[in-house]
Amino acid sequence: MVASPPLRWLDPNDVEAPFPDVEHALKEPDGLLAIGGDLSPARLLRAYRHGIFPWYSDDQPILWWSPDPRSVLYPERLKVSRSLRRTLKKKIFTVTADSAFRQVIRCCAEPREADGGTWLTDDMIEAYCRLHTMGYAHSIETWYQGELAGGLYGLSLGKVFFGESMFSRRSDASKVAFVHLVEHLQRWGYELIDCQVASAHLSSLGAEAIRRRDFIAILNRYCDAPNTWKAWVAADG
Repeated sequence: MVASPPLRWLDPNDVEAPFPDVEHALKEPDGLLAIGGDLSPARLLRAYRHGIFPWYSDDQPILWWSPDPRSVLYPERLKVSRSLRRTLKKKIFTVTADSAFRQVIRCCAEPREADGGTWLTDDMIEAYCRLHTMGYAHSIETWYQGELAGGLYGLSLGKVFFGESMFSRRSDASKVAFVHLVEHLQRWGYELIDCQVASAHLSSLGAEAIRRRDFIAILNRYCDAPNTWKAWVAADG
């Protein structure tokens, strides 16, 4: 058995330090690649461009991951169940984009388990809010009778959207946000949505697993294209 190389420690004072090749990521835990560094915009954008994302809790240093396989969704392969289609047809939600980014990410950070834990630390929230002001991070919101009912957020690089997290306070609220996101991305010429790690929720919407090397090849082809995210001019009722 070939031993895995030791995890790279990233100097927080060296923003330009390169990440290790993702092929050096551990198999157990799947995808752990590096430790340390910071959450500066330059480092975060470099990480996503190379198929790497941060995921850690308050009592840990920053941990960087690139799992294999990778969960992705091709926009043209979106699956909409009959029940979800009925919800969309009823138009009970109003859908907007980039109108409540901080509120959405705060809702995504709310504990969902009995132990009250969350992986979205305050430092991460502020880091993604900085990327939002720079035009890289975006949110989709679903509203019910004027109240925020669900939503999601992620990053846009070239023709790839990197989904980060979603939340729902009413049945189907996050799924409605996701369907509207995918439909808009398809019209705008996006090639891929990164879903990071497989889940039943995302699989029901059409997400599938691909090899990490194939995922990186897609990033190399499409991430450096002009940013095709466009203004979401009108709310969809």
